[in-house]
Amino acid sequence: MENANILVVEDDDNVALTIERCLRRENYKVTLASSGVQGLQLARRRIPDLVLLDVVMPGMDGFTVCKEMRSDPVLSEVPIIFLTARSKEDDRIAGFLAGGDDYLGKPFNLDELMLRIRAVLRRTKITANNIPIQAVETQLSSKPVINMTTPAVKEVKIKGYTLNVRTFELITPKGLKILLTPVQYDLLFHFMTHPGEIFSPSRLLDEIWDYPSDAGSPDLVRVHIKNLRMRIEEDPSSPTFIETIPGYGYTVRPE
Repeated sequence: MENANILVVEDDDNVALTIERCLRRENYKVTLASSGVQGLQLARRRIPDLVLLDVVMPGMDGFTVCKEMRSDPVLSEVPIIFLTARSKEDDRIAGFLAGGDDYLGKPFNLDELMLRIRAVLRRTKITANNIPIQAVETQLSSKPVINMTTPAVKEVKIKGYTLNVRTFELITPKGLKILLTPVQYDLLFHFMTHPGEIFSPSRLLDEIWDYPSDAGSPDLVRVHIKNLRMRIEEDPSSPTFIETIPGYGYTVRPE
């Protein structure tokens, strides 16, 4: 996304200025905030295209800022990448559960940061909310297992679940309509148009998040799968639709 506006919320001036210089070299617009409260204020004044968010800050920490953004209808869809020295697995999972899109531990490589920023912005630009329907129909046209009642594909059906590719809603076997988030839609569309295929976390990071090899955390995939199961499975603790294949990954089996 050219000339994207990136909000950097970081209380360490040296780190913030280093990131700013790097972003400006890539022609991004940059806004700096030195605290969580200031970051929220700036985000509400001008909605950013992406937020780089420190976790450990005085006053309002990054996890709280993220939760506040996710509960704000205006900011709820803004992608967030955590940048923090708290890089243990529990910290990463907490960040994803708070609503973060990615999590990069300090010290980090600036080239890797740029790769992740470009991937997140690219995915945001081609989110489910603006996929050209012709592209969806082209992708589906080679999938003979999909139920297509007309040449213009409107929905994908497997095992009693119906995914509407125009409204981005999922209808469960019990008739419950669920409006999916862009990432949830992308995941389900990918699974349902490749029934029986097993996707490892690293492959999903590549094909859904558009991350290069060795970039991104498998925890990101696990948390999104868990959240998706909580929304669509009758018993999320014993999922029957999105299945885990131990040691390999995830799949949605064909009818």
